Amino acid sequence: MPPAVAEIAAQNKAVVYGLLFRAVADTLRTIAADPRHLGAEIGFFAVLHTWGQTLVHHPHVHCVIPGGGLANDGSGWVACRPGFFLPVRVLSRYFRRVLLAALLEAFKSGHLRFAGRLQPLREPRRFAEHLRPARRTEWVVYAKRPFAGPEQVLDYLGRYTHRIAISNQRLCSLDGGAVRFRYTDYRSNGASRRKTMTLAATEFIRRMLLHVLPPGFHRIRYYGFLANRARRQKLAECRRALSTPPPAPQQEAPAADYRDRYEALTGRSLRQCPRCNAGNMQPIDHPASAWAGPAFLDSS
Repeated sequence: MPPAVAEIAAQNKAVVYGLLFRAVADTLRTIAADPRHLGAEIGFFAVLHTWGQTLVHHPHVHCVIPGGGLANDGSGWVACRPGFFLPVRVLSRYFRRVLLAALLEAFKSGHLRFAGRLQPLREPRRFAEHLRPARRTEWVVYAKRPFAGPEQVLDYLGRYTHRIAISNQRLCSLDGGAVRFRYTDYRSNGASRRKTMTLAATEFIRRMLLHVLPPGFHRIRYYGFLANRARRQKLAECRRALSTPPPAPQQEAPAADYRDRYEALTGRSLRQCPRCNAGNMQPIDHPASAWAGPAFLDSS
């Protein structure tokens, strides 16, 4: 989202983030279905991220998309050209038009709220003026080359989809009421891209809170032949079109012991004696519940 739209999103997260998802899905599915491009129904999932490297508010959506789809006429699978999926210039302009139109409709329907320095946007004229720069600038849709295979996709998903605004590895110190952390400056070249920023603790917390999503908001969503309501049927069609056998049923692995999960997350063992750091702790008893309140009486 360009800054003019991101400012509105910061005060209307549930509404504008929802519009962002719908605009992304509409753009990808419409352009892919166009016979001049792919002429197929695609499937993909989208992940919402709201932050930049320095924790500023930067809402954007990442999508993982197979390189093809089911032909519009039902004739089979349509693969994209090697090294090319869809024209990014066409995607960006269609996406700009769809999202701005949806934002204007939300404004006319009274679904947007404005506070603080955005209060003047309550007036239709001021709202239109605020969005005028976003209509004139080129929006960026970036297409990355495909993954090397399914294993790399799963590895990517495990590390990336549930990432928060900043990882522990990027935090350097908390000293004197200031937080110091590392970030990558993508506008720089060479070794200077790796930099360090220091923020007052209150400003660091403020930036972190910018990325708290509304309660119950789904930041990972599925579309096309990966949509939940038709996924099983559509994936079966994809496999038939690709002459791919269905995956063999797999038995679920037994759940890991809570002590193993704790050690993997923290690096500290719940089995090792905290006093001697040599012996292994063994459970010998399960104490009764500490609840000693009165029994509930039947008042019927």
